[in-house]
Amino acid sequence: MNFRLIGFIIGIFLFALGVAMAIPAAVDAGAGNGDWRAFAGSGLFTGVTGGLLCLANRGEKFVLGIRDSFLLTSLTWAVISLFAALPFFFSSVGLGVTEALFETVSGLTTTGATVLSHLDLMPPGLLLWRSLLQWIGGIGIIVLAVAILPYLGTGGMRLFHTESSDRSERPMARLKPLAGMISLVYFGLTLACALAYYAAGMTLFESVNHALTTLSTGGYSTSDQSIGHFAAPAVQWVGIVFMILAGLPFVLYIRVLRGERGALWRDGQVRLFFKFLMGAVALFTVWFWAVGEKPFAGALLHVTFHITSILTTTGYSTVDYSQWGTLAFETFFFLTFVGGCSGSTAGGIKIFRFEVMFDLIRIQMKRLVHPHIVLFPKYNGKPIDDGTVHSVMTFFVLYLLSVAVLALALSALGLDFVTSASGAATAIANVGPGLGEIIGPGGNFAPLPGAAKWLLMFGMLLGRLELFTVLILFTPRFWRN
Repeated sequence: MNFRLIGFIIGIFLFALGVAMAIPAAVDAGAGNGDWRAFAGSGLFTGVTGGLLCLANRGEKFVLGIRDSFLLTSLTWAVISLFAALPFFFSSVGLGVTEALFETVSGLTTTGATVLSHLDLMPPGLLLWRSLLQWIGGIGIIVLAVAILPYLGTGGMRLFHTESSDRSERPMARLKPLAGMISLVYFGLTLACALAYYAAGMTLFESVNHALTTLSTGGYSTSDQSIGHFAAPAVQWVGIVFMILAGLPFVLYIRVLRGERGALWRDGQVRLFFKFLMGAVALFTVWFWAVGEKPFAGALLHVTFHITSILTTTGYSTVDYSQWGTLAFETFFFLTFVGGCSGSTAGGIKIFRFEVMFDLIRIQMKRLVHPHIVLFPKYNGKPIDDGTVHSVMTFFVLYLLSVAVLALALSALGLDFVTSASGAATAIANVGPGLGEIIGPGGNFAPLPGAAKWLLMFGMLLGRLELFTVLILFTPRFWRN
């Protein structure tokens, strides 16, 4: 393996991360908060470490192989998480090693599970750092590297495939301009979201933080009450719109900007995403209104916000929806697995895979009636090759198996069934809050034992990198020549 190249690229990321720490350091210094020293010191150490890695591994150009790509993808997320946790450890909040790393991994994987409370009283730099971590994780640390790797002649497209689940047709043959366009779209939507939140009644600081965590579908907030802290309904509608935009394929936005106006709606997974969303919203709005909890307009807003938040794996909340009753409790648990579109910032299984599976079920039903009929699964009107079909089916089985194993491991630590099952599901799906009194929307993950937090961190990374990228590192065959 090209360990020197891997070290060089990780060094670039660490140097960039150290520079990024200057932003919350400046915010804390401007607010007169002493935590700016924690960010300045952590940033200096991170930047110097990254620079030394680059200098120690500079030299001839290497070619990045498929095994190097898998190792680099997983190592990057792990190493970045370790260094990004330093400000949490050295800040006045005084988190322990496990808690600091948990908050960081949850941020970078855009999961949104937190061990912090009293967020309204937190130093502004620390709140901004949490939001920045989710924003960075949203676009994908590896996707950002795609713009750098072509300069090194390292085969960025192969690396992009190991991190991203995007199956959409790409409008550009070269990856570097594509990565640049995706970054511009991501930044533009974040800016628009911040302005919309500000116009809806948030302060400038609140609007920036929530824009960063909305477009990344991360869900970190500046308040323990999440979006429920803001009384204006306009804030929730802004969140709904931009959570939906973040849950759609970013590559399709580029095609729209290049003149293909119908590119979004012609995509099968986009249509299925809206069917999932509108079906769940219609069902629960009628149910919520019928039981007399709220007037129809209030029920529509209440339900639409929370269904969108769960489906896009953002994890925002205004109330503890796990208290809505058994129907809502179970439906929200199953929606946790769905996720947004492939090629978006959302987590979960992804709509693309559900579309393939539904088509396979349809074909099997027809074959039962007509045994000799010849049918092939299709996506956007085009036949899907056997390799894609097998990978989708394998992913489904491995995904559910991973959730089950993680849930059993959490149960072995003494956690109750609801906490174990929803905790495993929300970690691997990168949703954030789970269900129940402990880790539900009204609680957080602080009461969990340290071993449970480490298991959940592994689950977050496993889900963010879509299982295979991480699990293949544990197979002996991967390390053989």
